[in-house]
Amino acid sequence: MRTRVLIAGLAAVGLVAACAPAQNTPAAGGGGDDKTGTVRVWLFDEANRAPKEAAVKEAIAEFKAAHSGVEVDVQWIPVEGRADKFSGAFNDPASAPDVAEFGNTDVSSYAATGALADLTGDLSSWKEGADILPAVLETAKSGGKTYGLPWFTGIRALYYRTDIFAELGLKPPTTLAELTETAKTIRAKKPELYGISVGGKYTYAMLPFLWAHGGEIAKQDGGKWKSTVDSEQAKAGVTAYANLLKADICPPEQCANLTGTQSITAFAGGKAGMSIGGDFNRKAVEAGQVKGKYAIIPLPGTEAGKIAPAFAGGNLLGVFNASKRKSLAVEFTELLGGAKYQEKMYVAMGNLPTLGSVQQKLAASDPSVKPFVDTLTAGTKFVPATAAWSKIDAQNVLPTAIQQIATGGKDPATALTAAAAEMNKAFG
Repeated sequence: MRTRVLIAGLAAVGLVAACAPAQNTPAAGGGGDDKTGTVRVWLFDEANRAPKEAAVKEAIAEFKAAHSGVEVDVQWIPVEGRADKFSGAFNDPASAPDVAEFGNTDVSSYAATGALADLTGDLSSWKEGADILPAVLETAKSGGKTYGLPWFTGIRALYYRTDIFAELGLKPPTTLAELTETAKTIRAKKPELYGISVGGKYTYAMLPFLWAHGGEIAKQDGGKWKSTVDSEQAKAGVTAYANLLKADICPPEQCANLTGTQSITAFAGGKAGMSIGGDFNRKAVEAGQVKGKYAIIPLPGTEAGKIAPAFAGGNLLGVFNASKRKSLAVEFTELLGGAKYQEKMYVAMGNLPTLGSVQQKLAASDPSVKPFVDTLTAGTKFVPATAAWSKIDAQNVLPTAIQQIATGGKDPATALTAAAAEMNKAFG
């Protein structure tokens, strides 16, 4: 889940999304397929809900016009309180909605409850299903089954100040090593600025460094996940990121505790020469002091011409097994998640669509979309598809290691060995 104007994040994002713990007792099914009545929908609330709500209301009106005797009731769920809300639905099917929005990092933990409907067949037969980008569709899966329709994806890229680069005679970095040197130059010549605003709590900015250096978060061995953050490749990537949190770039006393949202807020406020932000952050940047004075490029890899793999964040629309109106629930999910309303949601919220045709259409008309589409096309990665990731994320295992390295509290090998041990406890 998403660091973003859209609070979900999930991941986010920021990406939204922070992860809610799976329940110990799987929720029972017992749904039905009534063709009339009220379809209950849970959607994440927003800092500025109006644009999203307007698009959703339009979809509801269209849906009701095509289904006599059907109402759609939307309940707006605060992201911060969603854990309790979803836990109640998992344990008490009678309180569950028909359709719900949730972050893709929550898929495995939610699927483990047995509360979500498997939409594999529905999406396969959906006329727009083949247009869902394969890498994005993977983020909706757990145990080989698809538990949601990817509604939007969150991809991060490199934001940089065009005015600062012009003033200092700098060129956009073509490798991660160049990015570090460029950030040092900015800080040295303009000490009032961070060379790049990043944070110790910004896991999804760190992961591209880890992946670009050939590392992985974890690997499956005999059906069991095992952490690999202590490998030499992963250590090199995490260290390269942690080295941005230094006095000559982004001082640890100011940056070690920064989240993704805080990192991009610093950039938007004119306090940094660069930052790593998502497509979902553009509205916030546009509303800041750097409007008209920034550009975006894909985050480079370790070699010139390469793009660092980005985390494929985003939110899904899923159907609960307990729904008494499953067909209607699936139909509404496919309407709201279809090309027409994905484009409307992009206009309303800046959400990057998950349908390839819509992405290409928007990229052709809006050049600022292209860096994110290019990053997605180059190849993205995801977190381990296991319910254990929720626990690892909630315990801040990786942020703790980043902070320890950045502040000098532990050397990289020691910090990441400890992080791997904590992750393996969670994996079981």
